[in-house]
Order: sequence, then C-alpha cells, then structure tokens
Amino acid sequence: MGADRPTRDRRAAAGARHAARAAACAALGAALLAGCASMPDSGDLRGVESTPKQDSQVRVFALPPSEDAPPSAIVQGFLEALTSDDPHFSTAKQYLTGDAARTWRPELSTTVLLDGPEAVADRTGDQVDGTDYAFTLTGTRLATVDAQQSYTATPGDYSQAVHLTRDKRSGQWRIDALPQGVVMGKSDFQRNYTSVDKYYFASNTTDGTARQPDAVADPIYVRQRVEPMTQVVRSLLGGPAIWLRPVVRSSFPTGTALQKGTDTLTPDDQNKLTVPLNDKAAGVGHGRCDEMAAQLLFTLKSLSPAVEEVELRAGDKRLCSLSADRARLVADRGSDARADYLYFINGEHRLVRMANTDSSHKAAEPVPGALGQGIRALRSVAVTRDEHVAAGVTLDGSALYVGSLVTGSTLGEPVLRSHGVTENDRLTTPSWDAQGDLWVADRDTAAPRLYVLPKGAGAPVTVRTPGLDGRIDAVRVAADGVRVALVVAKNGKQSLFIGRIERDTKSGEEAAVAVQELRSATPELEKVTAMSWAGDSRLVVAGQESGGVEQVQYVQCDGSIPEGSTLPGLTDVQSIAASADSETPLFATSEDGLLWLPGGSGWRTLKQPASAVFYPG
Repeated sequence: MGADRPTRDRRAAAGARHAARAAACAALGAALLAGCASMPDSGDLRGVESTPKQDSQVRVFALPPSEDAPPSAIVQGFLEALTSDDPHFSTAKQYLTGDAARTWRPELSTTVLLDGPEAVADRTGDQVDGTDYAFTLTGTRLATVDAQQSYTATPGDYSQAVHLTRDKRSGQWRIDALPQGVVMGKSDFQRNYTSVDKYYFASNTTDGTARQPDAVADPIYVRQRVEPMTQVVRSLLGGPAIWLRPVVRSSFPTGTALQKGTDTLTPDDQNKLTVPLNDKAAGVGHGRCDEMAAQLLFTLKSLSPAVEEVELRAGDKRLCSLSADRARLVADRGSDARADYLYFINGEHRLVRMANTDSSHKAAEPVPGALGQGIRALRSVAVTRDEHVAAGVTLDGSALYVGSLVTGSTLGEPVLRSHGVTENDRLTTPSWDAQGDLWVADRDTAAPRLYVLPKGAGAPVTVRTPGLDGRIDAVRVAADGVRVALVVAKNGKQSLFIGRIERDTKSGEEAAVAVQELRSATPELEKVTAMSWAGDSRLVVAGQESGGVEQVQYVQCDGSIPEGSTLPGLTDVQSIAASADSETPLFATSEDGLLWLPGGSGWRTLKQPASAVFYPG
C-alpha cells in the first residue's frame, strides 16, 4: 500500500516466493516486475512498500489472492491491489467476501497517508475457532480526495479496522468488513493520480457589464492510466466541487452526461475530440453550446495540450464545434493573459516597469503618471490587469493612493489610511481583482481589517472573514475573481489560506463581500514570506517548514504539492512575482536586489535595485 520506507524483514519473507510471483505477473500482462508486489506468508503486516516510479504509459496490475493465503497475506494483497491500474478494482474485490465486494465503494474517497498504512493484527478479537481475524490500519493522514475527486488537506491520525473471516465451504480467508474508499501512501498517490483543472464560469460578478465570463479552474485528481480523458469529462459534467459551487456556474444543462455506452474518449488524428452527450443537451442554443465547448476545451487542454478542437453531439445531432483559438473569444482565462510589463519599486522608491519580453536586460523606465515621478515614496504597488491604473502604499505603510498610468496624471488624496503604531502594523501590498476592485488589508492591531474598494475609488468596504483566526499579512486575488490567497499570522507562524469570495448585492445597495471557508494551501509550512498566483489553480510560495530552510515551490490552491514542484533555492525573499501565463518567467526580490528565474536554471541577479516586484493583478 505505498509506504515510502523499505522494510527489510518483509523483503526477506517475500524473497522465497519472488520467482513464482514474477511468473504470475508475466501471465497477467504486467510490463514491469515491480508492478506485482510480493506478500508475506505470516506475521503482522507492516507498511506496504511503494511501487517504484514507472513510465506513465505502462499499466500495472495486481495479483489475485493465492490458494490458502493466511490473513496477513490477504490484507497485504488487498492493499497492494488498490494501487494498481485495474479500472474497477476487480482484483481488489477478489480479496473480499461476496457481500463485502457488493457493498464496498472504492470511488467514494481516496485517503492519502504520509507512508503506506501499517496493518497490525488485533490480538483481542475472538480467534479461538480460527474463523475470525482482525487488523487495524494506521498511519499519518495527509489528505482526502472525495467522490468529486477534489483534494483537501486533512492532516491527522488515520485508524481503520479490517475484519476477515474464513469461508466455510472453500476454507479461504477473505475480508468481510472494511472502510469505504481507498487508502494509499503519498508516493503511490503521486504515481497513480494526476492533477487536472476542470473549468466553470464565475457567477459572483456584480459589475453588470457584458464582458466575457471568467473561467474558473476547479482542480481534481484522476487516475492517470485509467481512461483519464473520460474521467475528466464525466467529472466536468458532474458539476463543480462543493467548496466552489456557490461562486461558479456550468453551461451544461442539469442532468447532462455522456451518452450511454460511452466508455472511451479519444481525439482523432486531427486532435479533434467528439463528445457524445445525452438528450439533456439536445436543445441548447449556439451561444450556450460554445460555452459548453469552451469548458471542455479548457479542461481537456489541462490534461492533454494536444487537443485543439471539440465537437459536441447529442444523439445523431451535431450541436457545435469549437477550436482552441475561438475558445479564447468565448471566455476569459487567466492563463491566456500576458502582461505587457513587469513592475517593481526601484532604489528611489518609485514605480518602474520593464517590457515583458524574452529579454531580461531591458532598462527599466518610470511608469507614466504621478506614481512614477516620485511624488510619494512607495513600498508596494498593484497594477490593474489592463495596466491602466496603479495603487501604491507609501513607504511607511500608512496611506494608499490610486493613480492613472497616463502621462500628466496627478495624484489626489489617499483612498485609505492606516493608524497602526508601527510600519509592520499598517497596510499590506494591495491587489486588483478581475472586476477592477481593489483589495488591501490593514494590519492595525487595534482594528485589523480586510477591505475592498470598488473600482479603486469607492468608499472602503469591510470584507467579512468568518473563520479567520489570526491577522492578515498579505492579500492576493486570483485572476478569476472568485478566490483570494491570504497569508495569516498567528503565534509567530505565517500560513497561506485560500478563501472563496462571495458577493451579496441587493438592488440599490452596496454589495456585501465575504471571504468564506478558508482552506490551508501550505499545511506543511510554518512561515510563508512571499506568494503569488502562478496559474489558474497554482501559486508560487516562498516559505519554510519547522526547522527547515527557506524554499521556493509551487503549490496547488487545494493544498496539494505537485511532484517536482520545488524550485531552485533562494534566501531572504522579500517579494515574488508570477504570471498566470506559465511561459512568463518568475521574478523575486531579496537582499541581493531583483532576480529572475529562466526556465531550467538557477536564479540570476539583474542589475536593477528593487525592493518589491509585481505583475499586474
């Protein structure tokens, strides 16, 4: 069951049977010997060894129970079967009694443990007559993937009972009671599952404009060698995660599903995917069908960038067809946007910018307007996503100004002031959302608050933050406008949380804004020093674990950490800038000044003094 550490005594016990089991693997068609795990004949069970890393195209199948296998081998074999590529867990069910196989639902959840589960025989059970045996599965739980395939960090202890009985007719041991769902170690989870973004549209906008809807990524985990494309499409049609549902919508009519009998979806040689739907979608209009196709295209390209066109059908009727290029005209997606400039605060505390091109050696220039003239010394800035307006916090953190990035523009009175006693108890770096509203937190210990300023000019609205435990030290709104990343400080620790932005607008009244259901995005870090959104569902974070060194890494907004997410080391990070466009390089500031990270190499220092760096947003 995917433990990360080797177990010598388990290997020794299994050695005698290795050759025979290897032959069985070949008979079952497994391409790698490691795909068929060995099982001990007797004794208590220990952590199940992880299957070594393998080619993503190689499918690994488990072995059925051997004749007269003892209870320990039955449990061991069952746990190992859970990590195979068997689409319906048919082999795993062979370790269960008939009734247990019928009631066990592996699709309900996947529990991810730090190591594979430890299985210890329960010596207190009634084993006198030799027909009853029990084990307890234990481990350190990291996360749970629910029936909607959504990942949630759930750190804590794991303990579940497994009961076995001996079949009266065959005399074979089988599991007759077990927890629902699947459990495995972290390394097996990373080998078996892959993260994919499915897409919906923001429904919490209040600006009343007729602009394109904003596409919102809803990350899920799918089994990467078990018809992943079909899994992803079914999940998309099933609707968004419960956490995201209050702020997004789907263009697929309620009840839409794949046409009955559709088990495999495969693009043709022109990279076009035809998706047959049931009759629930038959009556949609052309505009709505385009939105449905855009949802599919954005989702499928997250899994397989080669998909270039989607055609939707219902029965014998062709509904619509949409190419990847046209999908960008149907909805706005953060990862499709590319900033014209990179912005930073120079050594004179002015806002300057560099063209966002492949060259990193262009000279910086002051931005047009008052914020680039040095009228106010600045320590942080946020630029709107259209790059027409900027908001700057003064060097002492006490005042927030908003100004146009147009030559000759002037700077009026501050739109917000903080009365915090020290500079560290005043305003955070601001952030613009997709609607053009400005977000900032006041760290005043006497009255800490999160504010949103409509269009950057309206009266500050206090944002409700139910469930917030600590003080907000940093704010960054996602490009989709429905999620916000907050660095929250408490008891000397700084943690990253993701909240859902909800807006309640009543006719003729100001919108009430709340950040709901904060979820940890970095449960393993105790100090987050800088962060930035780096894609539709991904952030880049500088921080450190307890007793560890500072590191820079990518994290998913659901709290998962993709394999290979750690970036080259960097110390004393003051700020970090990432774009939703994955091809745009990372920038950061430290005591060494302005640095950038070209693809596949280490951080490089630019000859530009800088104290903070930003992309629009």
